[in-house]
Amino acid sequence: MKTVIGIDVGGSTTKIVGFRDSQLMEPLFVRANDQLTSAYGAFGKYTAIHQMALSDIDKIMVTGVGASFLSDELYRIPIMHEVEFPCVGKGGLYLSGLDRAIIVSMGTGTALVYAENSKDSVYLGGTGVGGGTLVGLSKLLTGMSKIDNIIECAKDGNLHHIDLMVNEITRSDLHPNLSPDLTAANFGRVSELATKGDIALGLINMIYETVGMQAVFAARGHGIRDIVLTGNMAILPQAAGIFENLNKLFDVNFIIPENAQFATVIGAALLCVNE
Repeated sequence: MKTVIGIDVGGSTTKIVGFRDSQLMEPLFVRANDQLTSAYGAFGKYTAIHQMALSDIDKIMVTGVGASFLSDELYRIPIMHEVEFPCVGKGGLYLSGLDRAIIVSMGTGTALVYAENSKDSVYLGGTGVGGGTLVGLSKLLTGMSKIDNIIECAKDGNLHHIDLMVNEITRSDLHPNLSPDLTAANFGRVSELATKGDIALGLINMIYETVGMQAVFAARGHGIRDIVLTGNMAILPQAAGIFENLNKLFDVNFIIPENAQFATVIGAALLCVNE
């Protein structure tokens, strides 16, 4: 019973997944102080959890910003290096079950990919707005830099203390496609009484709306409605509600699939599984 392993090596977080006889095995991630430690630690932990011998593994597919720290072998198992964007597209389609979609990878920054089965994925561009933005601005504005603390604090936040809405700046009849619930200006109505929770939620909302609008424009440009959200930022508890609101405002279909944070590493492994 042979297995293909996929590894997505980040700065200090590594994600790993396996396909055993084309069946997805439960993915995991580990944290460490450097890319090599993280990658080797993830591999060792994953093989131990799933009781795999090195002889069970056919090939290791690696991607991510830290993949260059790995050579062409890991414990004498051949390594194949994959460019990240095809992995994003392949993994997003696999998790969503779609044949065609815009795949958004939300990590430290954000990348957008047009993906279609049986065709090469196309990198559409992206933005530096992402998880790094959230952590950095939160540290400046609230004093919090741990993502778990930011998320928890934002649960008590109120956007009406932070954002300026369209219906607050005009009484005129709006364009049929312009909802009064649309944000006119992120952080355009900051109350002097705004709490840390309000600010944290405002930051999360600003990032999601910025990324969401880029994805809407990309989807319209390709004549489709389906947008698959992947990466660590896709699984924050605030994501579902904010993107559902964007669905209603712009008649698109934002999807957050199960295992969304592992889409890229799943895509890397699939590039070998589907050969």
